[in-house]
Amino acid sequence: MARQTGIFRTDHGKRYMKQLCKHFSHKVEVSVEDNIGRAALPPGPTLMLAEDGALRVEITAETVEGLETARHIIDVHLKTFAFREAFTAMDWSEPEGVASLDGVA
Repeated sequence: MARQTGIFRTDHGKRYMKQLCKHFSHKVEVSVEDNIGRAALPPGPTLMLAEDGALRVEITAETVEGLETARHIIDVHLKTFAFREAFTAMDWSEPEGVASLDGVA
């Protein structure tokens, strides 16, 4: 499984995490407990952590394309919810657990 983490520096991380979870719950299984949200997005499981001064999102997928899809889903929805902060995209880390061109992960 490939994994990637994104961070959005904001004082409203918990609000955005709850908005994402509520929105996603109309289509996929979601759970929310305190500052932690989980969503079974089509590309793979997504963990959302509302931290002091940030929203951290950890996405998991079978492929690089799945990570790209999950990143797109998160970024597009946050653009809607965080429009007052001029949000453009999460600060995404390099993918982990992805096979390189020579076939070595």
